[in-house]
Amino acid sequence: MLAYIARRLLEMIPVLLVISLLVFGFIKLLPGDPARIYAGSDASIEAVEAARQQLGLNAPLPQQYVNWLGGLFKGDLGVTYRTQQPVAEVISKSFMPTMWLALAGFAWSVALGLLIGVVSALKRGKWQDWTLMSVAVGGISMPPFWLGLLLIQFVAMPFGVFSVSGFNQPSDIILPALTLGASVAAVMARFTRSAFLEVAQEDYVRTARSKGLRNRLVTWKHVMRNALIPVITMLGLQFGFLLGGSIVVESVFSWPGLGWLLIESIKTQDQPVIQALVMLFVFEFIVINLLVDLLYAVVNPAIRLR
Repeated sequence: MLAYIARRLLEMIPVLLVISLLVFGFIKLLPGDPARIYAGSDASIEAVEAARQQLGLNAPLPQQYVNWLGGLFKGDLGVTYRTQQPVAEVISKSFMPTMWLALAGFAWSVALGLLIGVVSALKRGKWQDWTLMSVAVGGISMPPFWLGLLLIQFVAMPFGVFSVSGFNQPSDIILPALTLGASVAAVMARFTRSAFLEVAQEDYVRTARSKGLRNRLVTWKHVMRNALIPVITMLGLQFGFLLGGSIVVESVFSWPGLGWLLIESIKTQDQPVIQALVMLFVFEFIVINLLVDLLYAVVNPAIRLR
């Protein structure tokens, strides 16, 4: 197991290097002069040149990339062009709101999605199955921004119970979490149902039933345990989506998280923040995929990681 973890960690290095090169290249293609943004729109030519020298923008592009990459590995992400604050400090302030939002959306969506998927599979072909899967299809088809606007229009504004902007108290997370997790719950419901029904047709399940084991025991010990293996993969991918894909939801609710920070940085062409956020999102997905692989052995000891 330790050898597998070490190998996967080593495999992360070339992936991150390639991604960093692509991110750096695309950022340099963006219009605008970073030195002018850093110095201010009213700055003199001398001030702009001084800013260019300070930021190292007068160096050749390969040297700029090496300098940025070296700072990245040392934890020095540079400073923002607009406020001259350390990028790491700006991101750290926005990280926890996004994490809380992702965890809240993940918790309710996984619980509801697994429940709906199992119930739908157990009631296959009946009206409960058709109803639940129709709701799931609707959840997948509904754009998050539209659901968020509906919740604001018909829940928050008429009753005045929930805030629709910012994160000032714990209850403010309810509507954004519902919006963020709706599509995940729908995906989990359909995926869980498919995995459950597929495992239920396996020979070892039929053998267990033919031996006279109780249906409930067969369902929860044999079917559910093995159906969870592909579901765990989906869980990891969906959590990564919630962390990195909450941009629209954070914009709708003015949530002070990483997604909102990324949009504001794109608007202001704050290149160091954009670069750092993209690399953070990529790193999150890689780590989550590694954790998912490790969870395989926990769910089913028959699986051996090599």
